[in-house]
Amino acid sequence: MKITPVTETNSHVYHNLVQYYEAEFSALTGKKPNASGLFELDTHLGDSTLGFLLIIDNAPSGIAAIHCKEAQAYEVCEFYVLPYFRKNGIGMQFAHTIWKNYPGDWEIKQIQGAEYATKFWRKTIERFNKTIYTEESCDDLHWGIVTRQQFTLN
Repeated sequence: MKITPVTETNSHVYHNLVQYYEAEFSALTGKKPNASGLFELDTHLGDSTLGFLLIIDNAPSGIAAIHCKEAQAYEVCEFYVLPYFRKNGIGMQFAHTIWKNYPGDWEIKQIQGAEYATKFWRKTIERFNKTIYTEESCDDLHWGIVTRQQFTLN
């Protein structure tokens, strides 16, 4: 497993994979592709949002977009592992590796209907050094009612 920051030279790979992410959640978000067959993105990399590629056996396998809200305060905006690479702990390792590199306050949200994502995040947070977190249902300006986990990593 290799995690690579998204740069100008590999951003096309990120943009290809993020389309799969958008398609997977389209039934929940109500988003449809445009006339070119592409989904509009909610999260754009750059400025204060970092992108990462997950590479397994030289194959692009997943993406993450992390928004740096302020000094040592982060939000997981996008996180996706291709179905072929799921169910073996790779997604958890991917998240844990990112967190180790960015200590501070973290926030993750899941939209209504994404119970499998909520289950994944609960388990992933709990298994990261027995991290204690809070979870609540709250109203997000963009997504409506979401499940939100918050925790601090030192």
